[in-house]
Amino acid sequence: MSARIEHLETFGAFSLDGGTWEVFNNVWLVGDDEEVVVIDPAHDARAVLEAVGGRSVVAVVCTHGHNDHVNAAVEVADKSGGPILIHPHDEPLWRSVHPDRAPDAWLAHGGSVAVAGTTLRVLGTPGHTWGAVSLYAPDLGAVFSGDTLFQGGPGATGRSYSSFPTIIESIRDSLLTLPADTVVHTGHGPTTTIGAEAPHLDGWIQRGF
Repeated sequence: MSARIEHLETFGAFSLDGGTWEVFNNVWLVGDDEEVVVIDPAHDARAVLEAVGGRSVVAVVCTHGHNDHVNAAVEVADKSGGPILIHPHDEPLWRSVHPDRAPDAWLAHGGSVAVAGTTLRVLGTPGHTWGAVSLYAPDLGAVFSGDTLFQGGPGATGRSYSSFPTIIESIRDSLLTLPADTVVHTGHGPTTTIGAEAPHLDGWIQRGF
């Protein structure tokens, strides 16, 4: 059976630099009826585990270390047996949420995660955080961008561990080079495509967004 993409939206709090905001998060599952990868388990471990069902969890992948993308990761991993993967540059953010539980393995640009006959290629896309990554699934015509690229522009960079020039470089060199019809599955809000966003890069640079 070929891999498919499933979507779950959860709701909770994002906290950083002394502020807290209520947010809806996209949780993505990639797999088939037997096994699955969970991307960015946010807020509600029970809902994520219900979506997983009886499938084997190959990995729990966090695109970056902000609390709203990792706060359900430990419970999902411990109850499903799947290993937690995150980029090492986001370890400080991870530790701020889970000080007593280390990730099980580190993600690296050029690495991959295999599930249900398809491959998720790890693209290093820092900027929103130091260790932000995206996951490109060429067989599915999809990229999971976390908070690096949204419909209408790049992710926020005005807070700790972030850089606007770096996120622009990541988008330009690692994401906008993908096929134009690649569907961008974001960390929040609606999906978009590479082709829909690419024409706006210069405008984002000029505006500082």
